[in-house]
Amino acid sequence: MVNSILLGVGLAMDAFSVSLANGLNAPKMSRGMRIAIPVTFAAFQFLMPLIGWFCVRKIAEAFKAFQPVIPWIALALLLFIGGKMLIEGIRDNKNKAGDENEETGAVLKPGTLMVQGVATSIDALSVGFTIEEYGFLKALSACLIIGGVTLVICILGLFLGRRFGTKLAGKASILGGIILIAIGIEIFVTGLIGG
Repeated sequence: MVNSILLGVGLAMDAFSVSLANGLNAPKMSRGMRIAIPVTFAAFQFLMPLIGWFCVRKIAEAFKAFQPVIPWIALALLLFIGGKMLIEGIRDNKNKAGDENEETGAVLKPGTLMVQGVATSIDALSVGFTIEEYGFLKALSACLIIGGVTLVICILGLFLGRRFGTKLAGKASILGGIILIAIGIEIFVTGLIGG
């Protein structure tokens, strides 16, 4: 259980950072989105290790061949989302310098949230290798703990991002984009060094 909690904390750091960026970008987001963001990240952090566990148990060779591209996929997804957020933030700041109506920030679309969920949890597939010897119920409970830890950490990240996003107003989208790009590069570099 302690091992699963520690794994959950380690895996949730990317999702925490993206939650923080989302909160910065849209500090006055709807209640539904405030629930959807941490739940989405927690669900992906729960599912990915379970999928990894299944792959190791059932289709290990095919999964091992796929593992080297995981950092590339995460990098591409986060560069795309972060770059888009950065460009929109720069464009909005040029077009609406000082406009008070843009305080709410951009609306996070469900498709973008799903891409963020995949990008921040794809490295959790590898956790399936570390829990490979577990039986199904033990693997399931480890994944539930990882998902629960992620949920709590993402709620905290979202809260902090929304709090500071209100203070940063127009610059929040630019900062959020930079954070996402940095996370993508970090996942990529860590994947290459670890691989």
